[in-house]
Amino acid sequence: MRQMIRPVRWRGRGQAERFDLWARASSCGMFALEPVFLAVMVGSEVGTAALWTMTAGAAVHAVVCVLLASAGLNRYLTPDRRGSRPAGLIAIAAGLTVAQVAIGALAYPGATPGHPDGPASALLVITVIAFVTALSSAVPYPLTLAAIVAGGLARWAVSRAEGAPVETAVPAAIALSALLLVVVIAFRSSMWTLRVVWELDRARKAQARLAVAEERLRFARDLHDVMGRNLSVVALKSELAAQLVRRGRPGAAEEMLQVRRLAQDSLAEARAVVGGYRTADLDAELAGARSVLASAGIGCTVVGDGYGLPAEVQDALGWVVREGVTNVLRHSQARVCTVSLRHVPDAGGGRVKLTMENDGVTGPGARRPEWAGSGIPGLTERLAARGGRLAAAYGQPDRFRLTAELPLPALAQEDLR
Repeated sequence: MRQMIRPVRWRGRGQAERFDLWARASSCGMFALEPVFLAVMVGSEVGTAALWTMTAGAAVHAVVCVLLASAGLNRYLTPDRRGSRPAGLIAIAAGLTVAQVAIGALAYPGATPGHPDGPASALLVITVIAFVTALSSAVPYPLTLAAIVAGGLARWAVSRAEGAPVETAVPAAIALSALLLVVVIAFRSSMWTLRVVWELDRARKAQARLAVAEERLRFARDLHDVMGRNLSVVALKSELAAQLVRRGRPGAAEEMLQVRRLAQDSLAEARAVVGGYRTADLDAELAGARSVLASAGIGCTVVGDGYGLPAEVQDALGWVVREGVTNVLRHSQARVCTVSLRHVPDAGGGRVKLTMENDGVTGPGARRPEWAGSGIPGLTERLAARGGRLAAAYGQPDRFRLTAELPLPALAQEDLR
């Protein structure tokens, strides 16, 4: 059963978690080799009791080094490296290292005949490599370099105590320092790689959350743009049908049929919004604006059309027309509305400018922000994404103007000439 559970747990981890687990397991395995290497190096030079004692001490030292390396790695992986350094573990590991080296030097002051180094040198090399590697994960680079130099000096001192000549002790010290430097660089490189993996994982998750937020914003914006005008027209035509019925005049059934048709269109458009495929046709929106405003008793004049404009420009301006009509129906008492569309040449190529103006402002007290809500801000974002801009402003004495501008690509400018 346990053998079946472990693969499931491994498969349930993400790529960053798997790499983290693999890196930590590799580090633990490296430190676990400390007593094994020590036993191999001194097994033929010391007695059985001494070998077991030295191996047990190396095992305890390895466990402390694993704890120190793990604590240092956890702090290194923490964003901004918050948290205190594992000073207690550093002190314990340093004390054990010094104690083991001192005991080895006192117990075996000389080299074994037939061997270039004695047990004390072997114990020092194995212990110092493990300690400096673990220490490098928890302290700054200067302290790590100081520990490397101290390890080399200790190697020189022990070699001299064992009776090695200077021409042998100095290369041995340099070799240990170089080995420590290589091991530390490799260990720190693996730490850096692990940190990069986690940062990439956090960036990927943040990007996913941002994509979800942007999709929610798109859905809310498109749903507002789609349903706002349609529901306003439904309310208008329903009220018109009710008035016709009260006065006994014909035409109520026709108005309600249009309400049903609008409801069906709204349902289809809402489904398109959910699917992300909703687009607005500029000419259709201009024709719809003229018809809807006429039904509300508002005279509508349209100057220009979308002929020759790219599809993405027509789509963006179509949403502007839709939102502008919604604002006229909801927030004004307009009698006249003018929609103009024209090409504006400029030094950078050309722009298309759409202006919607109505006379629905009845006085200073009636000047509520017609862009309140999510419609105008949503259109501003939609146009800004295409390099355009949107402006909403009051004119004198009773005018409100909505202006949208979008840049035109070179091919579209040729078509408009």
